[in-house]
Amino acid sequence: MPRSDLPAPRLQSSPPYSLEKMTDLVAVWDVALSDGVHKIEFEHGTTSGKRVVYVDGKEEIRKEWMFKLVGKETFCVGASKMKASINIDAVSGFAYEYTLEINGKSLKKYMENRSKTTNTWVLHLDGEDFRVVLEKDTMDVWCNGKKMETAGEFVDDGTETHFSIGNHDCYIKAVSSGKRKEGIIHTLIVDNREIPEIPE
Repeated sequence: MPRSDLPAPRLQSSPPYSLEKMTDLVAVWDVALSDGVHKIEFEHGTTSGKRVVYVDGKEEIRKEWMFKLVGKETFCVGASKMKASINIDAVSGFAYEYTLEINGKSLKKYMENRSKTTNTWVLHLDGEDFRVVLEKDTMDVWCNGKKMETAGEFVDDGTETHFSIGNHDCYIKAVSSGKRKEGIIHTLIVDNREIPEIPE
């Protein structure tokens, strides 16, 4: 026979941490844009139809109850407000596939195209890391997420785009390769030292 003088067991309604957030995270992408690398996270509650999109940890879209489990969510990424979409497709039964599109192209195609239209360098100055990106079509220069003030100059063998990082003189030299396939070669020079380019 149960003793009535014992305290009733305490029922805890919810765990102290959210299990829901951990189980609904279905996809994470890192997207390199001119202003930096952005992390896109997607939560999809396949029972509730919940959809949540985070860009760099900040919630961009939240839809709690969606009867349609497939579809598309569109949002913007980065300083240039690049258009991005997550496509949700049913593969079989309760399995789903999530694909990210940037500017209307699959992430893979976008990154392949980007490697043709941009150059990226990473350098270490005064104890800090800097990521410098040149957009070849506009000749815009970005450094750690900020568009730089630049000055263009014609030189004997090409052009130089000058800018500063702190008190360091920097310029990107554009020289014709002499080969049609390679086109123009861009080189970053900081304090008269050439910085190697990194593939993205």
